[in-house]
Formats: sequence, C-alpha cells, structure tokens
Amino acid sequence: QVQLQASGGGLVLAGSSLRLSCDASGSTSIVSAMGWFRQGPGNNREFVAAIDWSGGRTYYSDPAKGRFTISRDNAKIKMYLQMNSLRPEDTAVYYCGFSRAGHIATLTSYSYFGQGTQVTVSS
Repeated sequence: QVQLQASGGGLVLAGSSLRLSCDASGSTSIVSAMGWFRQGPGNNREFVAAIDWSGGRTYYSDPAKGRFTISRDNAKIKMYLQMNSLRPEDTAVYYCGFSRAGHIATLTSYSYFGQGTQVTVSS
C-alpha cells in the first residue's frame, strides 16, 4: 500500500501562484511515475502533469504547459507542482497519484491517489 498526502492548496486571485506538495509513504520502493490530476466541479478527473521517476522526464497537459512546473525529491519520494499565472478555470481539487506501470499521462496507470487539495482561483 502507498499513502499519499497532498497539501498547498488555497484560495487565490487570478494571476497568483501556488505550490502543491505530495508526500508518499508506505510501499514506495517500486515507482514508475508520480503525477498530478485535477477534478473541477461537474468534471471528470483530468491529467495535469507527471514526472518519470527514474529519468526525471516531465509531461504536461496543454493547459499546464508554460505555467506549471512539476518536480521531485527522489530521496523523500516527494513531488511538487509549482503553479503560476493561475486562472479561474484552474479551480479544482488537485490529486497526486502514484504509478508503478503504464502510460504516464493516463489516469488508469495510477494505482494510488491522495485525498486531494482544493485550489480555488477567483477572478
């Protein structure tokens, strides 16, 4: 089992920045990737960004490109999402996910998700 704890969300104005963190614990010795997904009101959970754990390659959704940066701390199995130039449409619950295999940007590749952290961007 893997436990994930996401933090760093909040209520901010459009144009502001937030930094999300995700701590993984438990059976984390085998990890392929970690990623961020989000779910807005009435929407399905969607991919935001992910990082390949062995090589460090990063992947972003189109809305996240150029504004969000994903990073990791290998030693601590910890992941971050720096979000800049936030927009009202970024409002969602952000979930961190843990994957042992599969396509890095696909929801079903992630076996574990944390409880989520709320990000609200007002205009």
